[in-house]
Amino acid sequence: MKILVCISHVPDTTAKIQFTADARSLDANGVQFVINPYDEFGLTRALQLNEQLGGTVTAVTVGGAEVEPTLRKALAIGAHDAVRVDAQPTDPMQVARELAAVASAGGYDLVVCGQESIDYNGGIVPSALAELLGWPVVTPCIGFTPEGGKAKASREIDGGKEVLDLALPAVLGAKKGLVEESELRIPNMRGIMSARTKPLTVAAAAGAAAGSAPVTFTKPAGKSAVQMIDAQDLETLVKKLHEEAKVI
Repeated sequence: MKILVCISHVPDTTAKIQFTADARSLDANGVQFVINPYDEFGLTRALQLNEQLGGTVTAVTVGGAEVEPTLRKALAIGAHDAVRVDAQPTDPMQVARELAAVASAGGYDLVVCGQESIDYNGGIVPSALAELLGWPVVTPCIGFTPEGGKAKASREIDGGKEVLDLALPAVLGAKKGLVEESELRIPNMRGIMSARTKPLTVAAAAGAAAGSAPVTFTKPAGKSAVQMIDAQDLETLVKKLHEEAKVI
């Protein structure tokens, strides 16, 4: 099975986020970037399928040279090769069009994305990519088992899950459940060393135009200061809960 895994280059969840002076983009200075966690679930399932069925696993992302360490981590985890589409990702439809160009040219049996990226949380790319390719999509996908030229797939729905017969090729939007956290692959020294020599191709962008652009970013309001109340002063506690917090 020939599998394409789409990787997002996202800030670590512990990073302190700042925006540029014009509040229109992320200030990346001092920010540690990682593989999008949802993409890690997809990459791990792709590697499991490769071990069962053979074939190849290719990691792909859209971005400048700064994303290559993230792709190298995907190679260290086990991907056979990687592709960096040389364009700055500014819009989900632009990204989907660039990924569709790679997927359609590569003859892949399966494309795996995370259900969303943890920076913008849009969840648009998997479905948009499937629409552009004319392939079925399952997202958020929590189970996938190939059966010949088809597959059984399951996804979360409100209050439960749905099991589907799926024609291949297809697109998956992965999340926890497709594999468990305990199954995630951690790069070992051998993988890190081999990642240095695995192919990482820089592909020219297809020239997809962005359909939207950020106007401004605003941080959430800061938390109010903690008020300390004596454990024996129940009257004050009840008064504040009623009049200030308005929870009783």
